[in-house]
This record gives sequence, C-alpha cells and structure tokens, in this order.
Amino acid sequence: MIEVNGLQLIPADMSLAEEAADYYRRNREFLKEFEPEHGEEFYTAYGQKMGLIAEEIAMKRGNICRFYIRHKDMPGKIIGVISLSDITMGFFCSAFLGYKLDETCINRGYMTELISWMVTYGFETLHLHRIEANVMPKNERSLRVLEKNGFEREGLAKKYLRINGVWEDHIHMVKINDGMH
Repeated sequence: MIEVNGLQLIPADMSLAEEAADYYRRNREFLKEFEPEHGEEFYTAYGQKMGLIAEEIAMKRGNICRFYIRHKDMPGKIIGVISLSDITMGFFCSAFLGYKLDETCINRGYMTELISWMVTYGFETLHLHRIEANVMPKNERSLRVLEKNGFEREGLAKKYLRINGVWEDHIHMVKINDGMH
C-alpha cells in the first residue's frame, strides 16, 4: 500500500472484491454517464473478483498499474480507482491514464493530487515517455483536473469509446516526459 496525503493506494488484489462491488453499486448512477455498459454481474463481489484476478495477472505482466483508493479515515471503503493501462515499452514507452472517484469525494482535490503522483510514478519509476488520457468533452471536471496536471489537448477522437451504449467523442490529452531522452 502507498499513502499520498491521507489517501491509500492499494494494488489490485482479489481480496478487494466486496469493497470494489460496493464502490460500483454506490456509484452506479453517478458513473453511468462516463462508463461502458456493465452487466449485473459486474456489480457483484464475484464479478469484481474475476476482474481483479485479471488485473493481478496484467500487473504481473507489466501491462497495467492499477490502484484502488481508500481514505485513511474510511478504512474498508474504496472511494475510487486510478490506473495506467496498455503500458507499452520499447520505442513507444506510453500508457493510458484512467481514474474515477466516489461521487461523495469529488471537488476535494483528491484526484488532482493522485494524478500528479501517478504521472510522477509513470515517468520516474516506469520510465514512460508519454501518458495519455481520453475524456468526453462534456466531462469538464475531468478535463480541468488533467489540465491542472500539465496535460495538453492533442486532438479529438471521433466516436472513440462506447459509453453507456453510445459511441462518444473524446478529447485526447497527453503529458510528455520532457526529462526522458
């Protein structure tokens, strides 16, 4: 576990299945606007356990770096997720940043702080050259938090992801590791 200013980052582990299911059930309506459609099993401990097992395997292979977020004052309660996924090394040295937070925890600076930490981790520990994030234009909070962390708009990806049953455009945001040669 890693602690960042009172926020605990716990690597994906199947022991988090019930907490993760609880997080997704609590935030089902809040996240619906920004998430792919999920079947009912997704919201169960069993469904989360299957996902966590896959994440553990991907982490061991170096394809993903995923942390579940708790607040130190709320033990046993996941309040979000942050990850670097599709980690590609070699000539590319790139990954995609993903994150989500409990509806009751937004607008407190938590995600700004965690993205800053994750970018530093990606650049200094994983030796990434580029971290990318894709955000729907209507998700102003997410765009703002990325801009606060130095991400720049690189373009618009038309009908990029199927979110809640609709192919949505996404703004492609990027942060480059200028210290990497």
